[in-house]
Amino acid sequence: MMSGTDQVAILKQIRALAVSITSFTSLQEQIVQALAGSISHYSWTGFYMLDPHDPKTLVVGPYVGEPTPHVRIPVSQGICGAAVATGETVIVDDVTSDPRYLSCSINTKSEIVVPIYAHGRVVGEIDIDSHDPAAFTDQDRQLLEEVAGIVGKYAEEHNLL
Repeated sequence: MMSGTDQVAILKQIRALAVSITSFTSLQEQIVQALAGSISHYSWTGFYMLDPHDPKTLVVGPYVGEPTPHVRIPVSQGICGAAVATGETVIVDDVTSDPRYLSCSINTKSEIVVPIYAHGRVVGEIDIDSHDPAAFTDQDRQLLEEVAGIVGKYAEEHNLL
């Protein structure tokens, strides 16, 4: 678990990156490294963004963790697809009990997926897997929703997506 102080420090670091960095991909890379390096129960940390040529498909972006076989995910499938379809954060405490779960690693026990909004619509998401069951708390949700907001604002300010 992270402390409130850790959460504030992570958000401060990510906000500073969003002000200074000039590449969306670099921002995403720095964010996944910061999150994965700071929070021990984050086993796989990454971005999926909607394909601009096929808005019904998510494409894996920068991530930290084991390689995933799911580099493209239809928005009609998986926990990732559910977060895009509903536009809401999805937390799954036990992936084996959720029929939507697309298995990436036999070690994954729980998952959180947070949509990223830009220009009033979902453009992608932050996806975190954990090797711990029921790993994600309201504190994780709050942190990741703030991070998603920073990413979405960056995309808007730089006329991306």
